[in-house]
Amino acid sequence: MFTGLIESVGVVRELRRATGSAILTVTAPFVDASYLLGESIAVNGACLTVVAFGGGSFQADVSPETLACTTLAAVKAGQRVNLERALRLGDRLGGHIVSGHVDTVATLLGRRNDGNAQRLTFALDATFNRFLVEKGSVAIDGISLTVNSVEAEAFTVAIIPHTLHHTTLAAMPIGQQVNIETDLIAKYVLRLFPGGRDAASSERPALSLDFLAKHGFL
Repeated sequence: MFTGLIESVGVVRELRRATGSAILTVTAPFVDASYLLGESIAVNGACLTVVAFGGGSFQADVSPETLACTTLAAVKAGQRVNLERALRLGDRLGGHIVSGHVDTVATLLGRRNDGNAQRLTFALDATFNRFLVEKGSVAIDGISLTVNSVEAEAFTVAIIPHTLHHTTLAAMPIGQQVNIETDLIAKYVLRLFPGGRDAASSERPALSLDFLAKHGFL
């Protein structure tokens, strides 16, 4: 589990491909002695397992599923990536609950200044865009952000200066693809009620204001 609060930005040293998988080496500002073999680190929002470390860098296996569902398959040596180590019990949950299980990728469509912030618009397929709600949460390349607006196949977020300066968002060009993890609760709700992607029973009651009131949510 992660919070979506980026600890540091690392630099890709190498992505060594093998048949159906890869090993990713990232230079990171973490002290070597602090690593644990087998620990989880989110790299641009994708949860990876540390299999080796030393010399100011770590290595992680990248599975075929991760290569297929994220932007990690296309990373290049020298590319900057967002890093977050796993949440510890007792830590402050400053962002939102992020699993590190990337749903899909989105594309940066545009950016504009808005006071001290920048508003970024991303194109996202409607299959996944329906999991987003205004003022809800989304993880973009592992960064916990608040959704400002949602359209049929796009959404916007506002980025404050601190986030711009401490993540990869400041230098992100238009057309760049990013990893997206939508809200976990939204996925469960759509699964449990009719109309959801994986609703298992048509006999389940429809989600409505009356249903919520009856069960004490309103």
